[in-house]
Amino acid sequence: MGEIRESYAVIVKKGPSQFQFWLIALIVGVVSGAAAVGFRMGIELLQSFLYRTTDINHLHTHLGRLSWMWIVLIPTLGGLAVGLILHRFTPDGRVRSVADVIEGAALHRGRVEMKEGLASALASLLTLSSGGSSGREGPVVHLAGVIATRTSEWIKADGITGRNLLGCAVAAAVSASFNAPIAGALFALEVVLRHFAIHAFAPIVVASVAGTVVSRLAFGDVSEFVLSSRTFLQFYLELPAFFILGLVSGLVAVVLMRSIFWADQLGNRVQAALAIPGWSRPMAAGLLLGVIALAFPHIIGVGYETTARALAGRMLLEEAIVLAALKVLAVSITMAGRMGGGVFSPALMVGGLTGLAYGLIATGVFPDVSGEPTLYALAGMGAVAAAVLGAPISTTLIIFELTGDWHTGLAVMVAVSMSTALSSRMVAQSFFLTLLARRNLQLAAGPQAYLLGMYSVNAVMRPLDHEHAAPFDQLEELTAEGTYVTAGQTLTDAMQLFDRTGAAFIPVMKAAFGDQPATIIGAVFQVDALRTFNRALAATAAEEHS
Repeated sequence: MGEIRESYAVIVKKGPSQFQFWLIALIVGVVSGAAAVGFRMGIELLQSFLYRTTDINHLHTHLGRLSWMWIVLIPTLGGLAVGLILHRFTPDGRVRSVADVIEGAALHRGRVEMKEGLASALASLLTLSSGGSSGREGPVVHLAGVIATRTSEWIKADGITGRNLLGCAVAAAVSASFNAPIAGALFALEVVLRHFAIHAFAPIVVASVAGTVVSRLAFGDVSEFVLSSRTFLQFYLELPAFFILGLVSGLVAVVLMRSIFWADQLGNRVQAALAIPGWSRPMAAGLLLGVIALAFPHIIGVGYETTARALAGRMLLEEAIVLAALKVLAVSITMAGRMGGGVFSPALMVGGLTGLAYGLIATGVFPDVSGEPTLYALAGMGAVAAAVLGAPISTTLIIFELTGDWHTGLAVMVAVSMSTALSSRMVAQSFFLTLLARRNLQLAAGPQAYLLGMYSVNAVMRPLDHEHAAPFDQLEELTAEGTYVTAGQTLTDAMQLFDRTGAAFIPVMKAAFGDQPATIIGAVFQVDALRTFNRALAATAAEEHS
């Protein structure tokens, strides 16, 4: 015990050594993988209990034999429970997801909100179990982020170590969710950390493999989807069709993302107009989903049964088109209703249906130079998901590892490249980065766009008694002209004033409070702000290229 306490003291004071960090990464990977497995098992158990079925893999078929009352009531009551949880444990009634993990990596030294994250995980568990039309990967990624944050706080990790631990946890969670260790590691690097630094690669791979081992111990080494027949590509002649499929999939991905954002805006307006309490919003969404499920039970839950049918080609053209449109509608209702869950599984389902519909048309028009329609379903699944996530590399690998079919890589890569190229010009690179941009967090443009926002003017302000303080009379003149910043603002606000006025320094005001008037407490100099910005850029570049 004495040696353990001594080792802990060394880690806290000096930070972990490389070996110690790899060991911590392994432990975080195991715990995050176990959390992902537990989350999945929890959904299956609760869903089986609520819908009274022993085979949730064929839930949609089972719903056809269930009373209409339960089909409507279960998601409605599930939404009510979700609303009450979020109302009690989150300040804004919003479920935390992958976007918040990306924000934590970029702006908060690899930390995410813990209490809100745990509440979001529970809310998403109830959403997916009771019929919400979303995915389990987003909540699992944020839950892994909570585990990494707790570990970072425990060892008092700095920014680089905290971000690496966050990447380790995310990689393990994704790999455990999909039995996809390669894709899990690359997802953490490509989507969350948004760099491929060598110092982060090894521990993330270690954690990703650990998550996969945990998943395989629980579920076995099986692929999530199984193709019914060997896919076959008519090389050269058929490749142009996959280029076009990529463009179609990119447009479908944009429609999916914009539908979610539009539905959220509509929900905000309706809630404000009718003065509906926030906790009832998920219940209203659950009611709508239940009503739609009376005619189309395919929208309930994650949707893997429908996705598997699309990959197997067991669907007519009209059915594929209708179900793809309905899934977009259902996901939009779920997300706008603040019910919880992620967008990756819905993107897989919409992509599979889009690809199958396209493939049925393409092979029907050119039967002599076409392979199987299921190959188009596979490529469409990857293309839509990659565009939504903004992750062409890891999504391509996830598709391979989900299906176990490595012989169709060229078709999938072509479709993925075209879809991401098109969609990235119509949204801010991905669903997650666009979501952050809607919260006024501009991460899509890179560190140069958000680093200034990480520093308060207080951090670089020269107080009035500073050796090289600004002349007080000039500060008063600038204040009278309305050229000043308050103590709570960031360097982003200050730099905008510098650009507009050309001033060398700007007064910093302490806001009025009670009977106390607003007062000048110092000045922020442009040279100090630029020096801070340059140092932050240099530190970021050093981390990303080390």
